[in-house]
Amino acid sequence: MNLSPRFAHSALAAALLSPLMADPLEYKAERDIAKDKHLVLIASDHEYRSEETLPALARILAKRHGFDCTVLFGVDDDGFIKAGEPNIKGLEALGSADAMIMFTRFQALPDEQMQHIDDYLKRGGPVMGLRTSTHGFRYDGKSGPYAKYDFQSKVQGYEGGFGEQILGQSWVGHYGKNHVQRTRIKVLPEKASHPILRGVEGVMHVYAGGYNAEPKSDWEVLTMAQPLTTMAADSQPDASNPPMASEWTREYRAENGNKGRVFTSLYGASEDLTDAGYRRMLINATYWLCGLEDQINANSSVDFVGPYRPNTFATGKYAVGIKPSDYAGFESQIPANDHLAQPMPKKNKK
Repeated sequence: MNLSPRFAHSALAAALLSPLMADPLEYKAERDIAKDKHLVLIASDHEYRSEETLPALARILAKRHGFDCTVLFGVDDDGFIKAGEPNIKGLEALGSADAMIMFTRFQALPDEQMQHIDDYLKRGGPVMGLRTSTHGFRYDGKSGPYAKYDFQSKVQGYEGGFGEQILGQSWVGHYGKNHVQRTRIKVLPEKASHPILRGVEGVMHVYAGGYNAEPKSDWEVLTMAQPLTTMAADSQPDASNPPMASEWTREYRAENGNKGRVFTSLYGASEDLTDAGYRRMLINATYWLCGLEDQINANSSVDFVGPYRPNTFATGKYAVGIKPSDYAGFESQIPANDHLAQPMPKKNKK
């Protein structure tokens, strides 16, 4: 097989890795800012291209901000990344994680994989949840030790599952149309001095349509999202959809009594990451999760590391034939090729 120079170094890296090391993807810190903090980023959703968002974010965090990053993906039986696949190898990395960044949707992982997430949450590890992570797990009424994480959980004391109990909200609904209405995110003036918003301009624009939010008393709401009338960043607000909370922080109490910091964003699709202010907010939130808010530099670089050319998100329409090892190093393009799967039929959309 002939490879273009653009992909040749990725293939070489893959060949040098042993089968046991093909998963996970590791980015080692290149700067000593984050004080040896280890992040685990988990990507497996069906629509919003988490498999593009998270490796791109991890590269910035590792090379420009000094975090050691492990990126995990849903993979098929042959080890290829498959959007939304309920098979995420390498979750044992959570054992040494200082923060977990999750972007999943409707997962029912094998018990031996889910145990690592459960153990992490039992010790109160910090969590960032993006977009569909509010409904990151679904067990369809099945019983089992981890069924309580289902987004519709009725388990006493764990109602609403992972979304409600950890992130602060389970699935609520859309209130802006994907690919029809862009979303403007605006910093609440009274929260402008929050460390997570340090260096963030007052307005961000993302491509994903609006998600509903129902703020709770324990949220610290940082931003509000306003659907626009078109996909143009300068279009008018949709008067029928008033602003709703889009990013917030909270704490959850773990089984061992510890409190875990949480940052939730209802956005984060692959194209959303192209907004520099939004990227900075996620990077700042990572510092905050790890208790490093004093290290947040309003002028630090949040530039992409390596080419980032995200696909327009759509259900099931993801780049195929890519293994995690294809993203080894800091120079390969994300996504690694332009071969897209055909989109899935639109049903049970969340």
